[in-house]
Amino acid sequence: MSNSLKELYVEELKDLFSAENQLTKALPKMAKAASSDELRQGFEEHLQQTQGHVERLQQIFEMLGEKGSGKKCLGMEGLVKEGAEIMGEDFEDAMMDAALISAAQRVEHYEIAGYGTVIAYAELLGEEEQASLLKETLEEEKKTDEKLTELAQEINAQAQQGDSDSEQENPPMKKGKDRKVAKVA
Repeated sequence: MSNSLKELYVEELKDLFSAENQLTKALPKMAKAASSDELRQGFEEHLQQTQGHVERLQQIFEMLGEKGSGKKCLGMEGLVKEGAEIMGEDFEDAMMDAALISAAQRVEHYEIAGYGTVIAYAELLGEEEQASLLKETLEEEKKTDEKLTELAQEINAQAQQGDSDSEQENPPMKKGKDRKVAKVA
């Protein structure tokens, strides 16, 4: 049981380390599922950043004389599962991209909250160098979230346009004698 702020700090860092490692496995799948080149490229770029986040956390664990392993981030596990569910849906291209952005932004907000917390702990513990490394990661997470918001504006509009296009392609069924009934084999 943690009974000091430093122990809590290390536990939170381990949680983030697990979260970032889970993301390094999820981001390539998200990139593959994206139809927008810009979104795909954004996921690929964030994968490289995420690998850098893992390296920064490893550096902090070395400074602390700790290991990053031993804890599984259940929050990120749930967010990754939600993302996998979305990728399993039969959405059209723009709709899938809109759903992927939604899942990605949940991940970013979760990470932003986690990094904000560990930065506060690092500062209270007088670990200025560690706080500085964590702030670099936090800024990258915030920029990724902003980029996702920008992409969402265009992609969400395309998804909405796709909705109205499909409604025109598939008019509501007519009632009465013109209606065709599909036979079930």
